[in-house]
Amino acid sequence: MDAEQLHGLLDFSEMTAIVTGGTRGIGRAIAEGLAVGGANVVVASRKPEACAETEAHLVSLGAEAFGLPINMGDSDAAEELVSATVERFGGLNIVINNAANALAAPIGSQTDVTWQKSFEVNLRGPALLTQAAVPHLEAAEHASVINVISVGAFQFARGVSMYAAMKAGLLSVTRSFAGELASKGIRVNALAPGPINTDMTRNLGEGAAEAMGAGTLLGRPGQPDELVGPALFLAGRGSSYMTGQVLVVDGGMHPH
Repeated sequence: MDAEQLHGLLDFSEMTAIVTGGTRGIGRAIAEGLAVGGANVVVASRKPEACAETEAHLVSLGAEAFGLPINMGDSDAAEELVSATVERFGGLNIVINNAANALAAPIGSQTDVTWQKSFEVNLRGPALLTQAAVPHLEAAEHASVINVISVGAFQFARGVSMYAAMKAGLLSVTRSFAGELASKGIRVNALAPGPINTDMTRNLGEGAAEAMGAGTLLGRPGQPDELVGPALFLAGRGSSYMTGQVLVVDGGMHPH
């Protein structure tokens, strides 16, 4: 491998990426990494103000970017997001399925509505977005899908069993889609964070991130920026012989 090839492992120039849930936390950090790497970046989130602010921020980093206010739980969101991306940038190389909701509903308080809401955002949304992106990913020289799951998919999760179940389902989707799409030149992998200091984790209660982080080998929660390197590895040329796999980034919380 020559110097140019080595430099190209984290070069996303002339690539276009979608990052759902891309206006805060892990999604925003990954969007920043892709932007600095030279990609065109589309971030999707429910809040128009957050989309506008993130778009401006990514442009300030030197990227071509735009934010699309959209709820990935809506049945038509996937087609709308892909169409808008391709119309703006002419193609699509990378899909980061990061949008999620962590509904904390212990046994006894779960309802049809909460199960459906969890399903729509955490499982159906990523599957439909990947499906909508397939024709454009197939046409791209380099194509990668990353599903952001959770170590909660592998272990017990008090109070968030719906979220953990959907993330386990998304891991299964990752492996099945990888098998179906390999012949089209599309790689599909999963990124499994452990306890990360984000709004989602903090919403579980005061000190939740620190308490969960204490159970890791490193003895602390991770920061969103610590997911950027692993995500760029999965998205880029450095993982060109990797598909259908899960990369666990959890501070040593779950031996895997």
